[in-house]
Amino acid sequence: MTVQIRSGATRRAFTLSAVGASAAIALAACGGGSTEPAASSAPADGGASATITMWTDAERSPALKEIADKFEADKGIKVDLVVKDFAAVRDDFITQAPSGKGPDVLVAPHDWLGTLVQNGVVAPIQLGDKSAEFAESSVQAMTYDGQVYGVPYAIENVALVRNAELVGETHESFDDVVAAGQSVVDAGDAEYAFLLGLDPKQADPYHAYPLQTSFGAPVFEQGDDGSYDVSQLGMNNDGGQEFAQFLADNGDKGTRVFNSNITGDIAKEKFLAGESPYFLTGPWNVPAIEEAGIDFSVDALPSAGGEAAQPFVGVNGFLVSSYTKNELAANEFVVNYLSTEAAQDALFDQGGRPPALLASFEKAADDEVIKAFGEIGAEGVPMPAAPEMQAVWADWGATELSLIKGNESDPAAAWTKMSENIEAKFNG
Repeated sequence: MTVQIRSGATRRAFTLSAVGASAAIALAACGGGSTEPAASSAPADGGASATITMWTDAERSPALKEIADKFEADKGIKVDLVVKDFAAVRDDFITQAPSGKGPDVLVAPHDWLGTLVQNGVVAPIQLGDKSAEFAESSVQAMTYDGQVYGVPYAIENVALVRNAELVGETHESFDDVVAAGQSVVDAGDAEYAFLLGLDPKQADPYHAYPLQTSFGAPVFEQGDDGSYDVSQLGMNNDGGQEFAQFLADNGDKGTRVFNSNITGDIAKEKFLAGESPYFLTGPWNVPAIEEAGIDFSVDALPSAGGEAAQPFVGVNGFLVSSYTKNELAANEFVVNYLSTEAAQDALFDQGGRPPALLASFEKAADDEVIKAFGEIGAEGVPMPAAPEMQAVWADWGATELSLIKGNESDPAAAWTKMSENIEAKFNG
């Protein structure tokens, strides 16, 4: 899908965080895992009080206050919103929840789930029929080891941002995208056919993931319900080897579609300067693109390998502590108040993230950029939240970078070696 955005058009400002950066250090998301669910560790609700505590950040706090006030008016239970340094929330929560100093509820990205479940600090929730009211990928993201642990409220993913003044139409394949970009370069109207920012040490498996999945090489195998089997490395297959050859063919010693000298900051700078028609990025760079006065469109990245190009999806949501002494109140607030259309509308108005609740998304989709990223994300897959992802990122990124630099005489063998190294970590 595609939507064209004219500079200056009225739309809500994005304040999205750079999920791509966090993805590189993410620990895990949806799917299987060897850890036990935390429900059994939840204390009884004896000692419940008329106040529950929620950890949040400064950005989301104003919207949550409106919902908390309604909850207090309806139920007589106050929600004490505590603004925390979001960079430290996960570790603080793991440390403080067992001591009774943690909150009853917290807001968190889904890729924390594996670690939180492994540490027994979050409890499953029961969404029931409400699950159907959310984007399927968002519920999948909040599911770990077969149980739903959070109410999703926002979805983030990458897409192909196109300078519509340089290339005026969409294309059906990645080869066609590159060819269109190269024609602009050959005409002297741009310097780069395509921009993908790469980390100097780890490339960027997160941003490149839709290209990889188009070769049929998912990081882990997935079941019919979308859950991951983290015991099965999915990318150790023929598709993965073909993707490795693709990176080498289009790297520093090939077509230079992927350039190891182009970091994320440089890619953004070059696109804002009009030096490329294409930039593979997320909505967090939209404000700068608008400020630069670029007429742009947001397209789904077309396939490079013949299969669907599925980006990773990041989901934010609300979790309940397994150590809460206010279990009933915390669940009531999370499941029946933070899941409402009014709540998800307010959170969108405050933060600009595409809502996970379908009814709220339909309204938010009046903004064409929100609509475009949201619809592309609906075709994506949750970033795995299982702790096993810790064993994947380093080898994955380093191998991609080596392939792009042209350091591998046998790309398929390099990819296989990478996969074997990762699998050895699983077994070791």
